[in-house]
Amino acid sequence: MNQTEALTQLLQPVVAGLGYELVGVEWCADTRGRRVLRVYIDVEDGVTVDDCEIVSQQISALLDVEDPIPGSYLLEVSSPGLDRPLFTLDHYRRFVGHRVRLNLSQPRVGRRRFSGVIEGVAGDRIRLRTVDGLVSLPFEDIDKARLVPDYQAIMKGRRQ
Repeated sequence: MNQTEALTQLLQPVVAGLGYELVGVEWCADTRGRRVLRVYIDVEDGVTVDDCEIVSQQISALLDVEDPIPGSYLLEVSSPGLDRPLFTLDHYRRFVGHRVRLNLSQPRVGRRRFSGVIEGVAGDRIRLRTVDGLVSLPFEDIDKARLVPDYQAIMKGRRQ
């Protein structure tokens, strides 16, 4: 189990206990190159700044006690946003019919980057409809994936 998976397992019960969904955990760097542990949470009515603060305080205390991360880092708790990251097979199942951009850890069918509509999940493979046709990608090879927001549909919904 890698560090991100271990952190997800550690944080899951705390986040769920507060009434939120732990969408995922990822490491990134801020503009100064510092390590950032980004924790994505969600709730049915949408995540507010206050929600992020509540969760941040609780998981910060847990991380201080458990001390699972060597070295310094910044903790950031965030909503997944419109360009929601996809971390699990269930996320792909949940967003069948939505457009996604993803990067693979190693090339498949001659490339690492794909964009298309999620057609479904078969076993541990993601079926993706691209401009070149249907591709089936192993979930374990996906490095990062994010939904592509349909801003026209969002704006149309706001006008109604």
